Amino acid sequence: MAKMEVKTSLLDDMIGVGDMVLLEPLNEDSFINNLKKRFDHNEVYTYIGSVVISINPYSSLPIYTPEKVEEYRNRNFYELSPHIFALSDEAYRSLRDQDKDQCILITGESGAGKTEASKLVMSYVAAVCGKGAEVNQVKEQLLQSNPVLEAFGNAKTVRNDNSSRFGKYMDIEFDFKGDPLGGVISNYLLEKSRVVKQPRGERNFHIFYQILSGASEDFLCKLKLERDFSRYNYLGLDSAKVNGVDDAANFRTVRNAMQIVGFMDHETQSVFEVVAAVLKLGNIEFKPESRVNGLDESKIKDKNEVKEICELTGIDQSVLERAFSFRTVEAKQEKVSTTLNVAQAYYARDALAKNLYSRLFSWLVTRINESIKAQTKVRKKVMGVLDIYGFEIFEVRPNSFEQFIINYCNEKLQQIFIELTLKEEQEEYIREGIEWTHIEYFNNAIICDLIENNQTGILAMLDEECLRPGTVTDETFLEKLNQVCATHQHFESRMSKCSRFLNDTSLPHSCFRIQHYAGKVMYQVEGFVDKNNDLLYRDLSQAMWKASHSLIKALFPEGNPAKINLKRPPTAGSQFKASVATLMKNLQTKNPNYIRCIKPNDKKAAHIFNDALVCHQIRYLGLLENVRVRRAGYAFRQAYEPCLERYKMLCKQTWPHWRGPARDGVEVLFNELEIPEEEFSFGRSKIFIRNPRTLFKLEDLRKQRLEDLATLIEKIYRGWKCRTRFLLMKKSQIVIASWYRRYSQQKKYQKIKSSAIIVQSYIRGWKARKLLWELKHQKRCNEAATIIAAYWHGTQVRREYRKFFRANAGRKIYEFTLQRLMQKYFLEMKNKMPSLSPIDKNWPARPYLFLDSTHKELKRIFHLWRCKKYRDQFTDQQKLIYEEKLEASELFKDKKALYPASVGQPFQGAYLEISKNPKYKKLKDAVDEKIIIAEVVNKINRANGKATSRIFLLTKNNVLLADQKSGNIKSEVPLGDVTKVSMSSQNDGFFAVHLKEGSEAAGKGDFLLSSDHLIEMATKLYRTTLSQTKQKLNIEISDEFLVQFRQDKVCVKFIQGSQKNGNIPTCKRKNNRLLEVAVP
Repeated sequence: MAKMEVKTSLLDDMIGVGDMVLLEPLNEDSFINNLKKRFDHNEVYTYIGSVVISINPYSSLPIYTPEKVEEYRNRNFYELSPHIFALSDEAYRSLRDQDKDQCILITGESGAGKTEASKLVMSYVAAVCGKGAEVNQVKEQLLQSNPVLEAFGNAKTVRNDNSSRFGKYMDIEFDFKGDPLGGVISNYLLEKSRVVKQPRGERNFHIFYQILSGASEDFLCKLKLERDFSRYNYLGLDSAKVNGVDDAANFRTVRNAMQIVGFMDHETQSVFEVVAAVLKLGNIEFKPESRVNGLDESKIKDKNEVKEICELTGIDQSVLERAFSFRTVEAKQEKVSTTLNVAQAYYARDALAKNLYSRLFSWLVTRINESIKAQTKVRKKVMGVLDIYGFEIFEVRPNSFEQFIINYCNEKLQQIFIELTLKEEQEEYIREGIEWTHIEYFNNAIICDLIENNQTGILAMLDEECLRPGTVTDETFLEKLNQVCATHQHFESRMSKCSRFLNDTSLPHSCFRIQHYAGKVMYQVEGFVDKNNDLLYRDLSQAMWKASHSLIKALFPEGNPAKINLKRPPTAGSQFKASVATLMKNLQTKNPNYIRCIKPNDKKAAHIFNDALVCHQIRYLGLLENVRVRRAGYAFRQAYEPCLERYKMLCKQTWPHWRGPARDGVEVLFNELEIPEEEFSFGRSKIFIRNPRTLFKLEDLRKQRLEDLATLIEKIYRGWKCRTRFLLMKKSQIVIASWYRRYSQQKKYQKIKSSAIIVQSYIRGWKARKLLWELKHQKRCNEAATIIAAYWHGTQVRREYRKFFRANAGRKIYEFTLQRLMQKYFLEMKNKMPSLSPIDKNWPARPYLFLDSTHKELKRIFHLWRCKKYRDQFTDQQKLIYEEKLEASELFKDKKALYPASVGQPFQGAYLEISKNPKYKKLKDAVDEKIIIAEVVNKINRANGKATSRIFLLTKNNVLLADQKSGNIKSEVPLGDVTKVSMSSQNDGFFAVHLKEGSEAAGKGDFLLSSDHLIEMATKLYRTTLSQTKQKLNIEISDEFLVQFRQDKVCVKFIQGSQKNGNIPTCKRKNNRLLEVAVP
């Protein structure tokens, strides 16, 4: 938000009412209309006191940026517009500064945005807490636990494409500075029935589709899976693909998250093997068979699936087949084995799949807890985040045992919500010295007692029925409920006294209805007994325990024959009841913060607000009840300082500044405005306003006063602006006038200066021309005198030598002519000499035939001279380089096809810079001599022709090969033991270093290597060997040569061929005696 738009209260620029406590009038219609008005303006958050109502926008909004995080950081809860960041910041600051443990309760129905809300809370806390490598690692692990749990615990439903099918409570632990130390996750009631059956239009858990879509072909082959969804009976095909969801990318995200959280590679592999086993369990089918005694038994149709499952899990196939066909019942000292018919076999198969997956999920949570738990034992502060399923009422399909358990949990959450809200209100009144008045509200303890009472509760009746000997069915359970709960005012069935059977024909015989705090819910009793029993045959448990797969064995400890317990395991209902009790006890020790999530429509579409759907959720979330509780005393309260700061302009005594205590200023302000005393009360640090109308009256007065102040400010500003503009124009006029006068004088001066320069130039020109004429006349006079003298001297010479000239005329003319030609030749050569570069081949053409030998000799002498001049410029280092290049030319020119490409490349030697790179410190310490060449080469394996990277080191006395990663020296060969170097004549980098037979280094045989700098390496090896041993190293260039490997000799043959790898030569093992190198 820009600085000009900074808000100081949620009342500023308010769309609708930001806090429902201030809503007038308060009823269901006004409540919904206010939410709709704010939703239409992308205001998806609204307060009920300190409770946040969050409406899922089904679109990305720009309100979660890092700038927004900074905007809400360390700000008062009511200072800015309602936002989930405000609640997160309030909870975090209370934990950090006031040492109060916090919990954030996020509730709502599927698709309302609970999971996203929990992510936003965690991301905000991660953004505002401390920094540092260790802290960042903890934050990253806490955040990355979400993708893992979502993949294994979330699924696509008709209401939500990423619906959490389990409840999650995470305790994030902080140190005294507010930095995260770790966390602990608890999971509740995974919907494991989804593993074997999904309603129409829904999917199984995400992880099944992610593996099949994102895993590589090799990985799927290891898991014995195929990519086609239709191959697996447990995967519904009508919704296998979800628009906007990339299962393949999500699979990569999950694997990366598991790595960050701390899963080892073998653990990740084991987890996916268990998931694959669950998928393949669904493909096991049975056929009926009749035994001799007339009993029906089942047989597996296709044993191939069972075989693959056993290979994945390490279970003996016969043991698993028997567990699907027989059931052993133990009672004291007796064992009775009975056959399973087809229906019982299918039940056993599905029970195993559900138990296997649910136990895997519990193991994942435990494993994540091991990674993210706090490592220190110091005292910790705790912030809990509860993301749990909301109240569920299905209209299309019947509500079953899962919905009953979920709604029981929500009843307990509503109970603790009301209790903690009233407790918070009462504590604030006492803290502020305000008289507390009793608040009337609906107490749902009677509904909780109906469900959880140890004697007459529905869960107790269900457990009692499951443990009762004899025939137990869902119908007998309903009959028992009718007997025990018949008179309860919140229980209805066709046989109970509260049913009104004659009027209510919508209640079937196999159903019962409970009047929850959110409304009436009808439950279908079918499946209650089986789901509560959650029975897994002991034969299957023992079969799983016998698996060699360590993870599966650990998931079924009860299968250990040494630990057989004949006691019946606790039922699903009693386990969940105990978990809820533990959760409630945990929540009561913390300061609560609430986020109520609402789904605006069933189409998962943006900008659609369904009034009826929202009204339904408002009722079962008890939001109106919450507002009434908040408003039972005082609807609004605010600290004195911000209250005075906001309304001080309404009183002349407090405007613009109040010098005394803020409470006195607020008292003066309210007395000035003549607000009735019964409408407000003064606390120790806050002003309490009873009726929202009083607050809105203050806001209206403030708005009018701000308009008046704006008019006054505008008037003063306009006067100041006009005066400032006049003074600026006056100053500008003076500046312009002064600049114009300056400009005018400059132009006049420039004109006079230009005229003076022209006159001066004409005078100087006249004087120069006059001087030039005089100089030319003097020059002509001098030239005339010289010519006359020359002619006179010529006449005198001719008279004196005339008598000699006639005798030697021919020879004299010849010598004179030859001399003149030579002079002309040398003068022309002087002007046509080529450059001093030794590689310059240019030379002037021969002008006369008789100078041919002279011309050639002069060319040779000039070339030798400029070469000497060029060599004189070389340093010792350059001379050494050229000597090496010359040596390489003598060794490889016209012999090795790779040589021409190496001519222009300088020989560097130390390509790895071992002395500077800390990675090779260990190698540097091991080598005492000067390193002549250090290069990475590929050592060719005799067995398969594959290459392994090695570091090639050449020193004055030794040749060394070292491991590239560790720096350990693998081989060390004295130069005296190197007898020969072999290579091909083709354009490749392969070469063989032959060692002296019987030497210590030759124990493993010769070295076959490949390098990008073959010419340089061979040249330096040749020169170093010659220098140290005074013997020339034999360089063999042939397209076929022998290499000694241990006791065997192998022929290395080079052939021409097209390459799949482009221009890279490849080596391939043909047989025990032949390695073939294909050169492009």
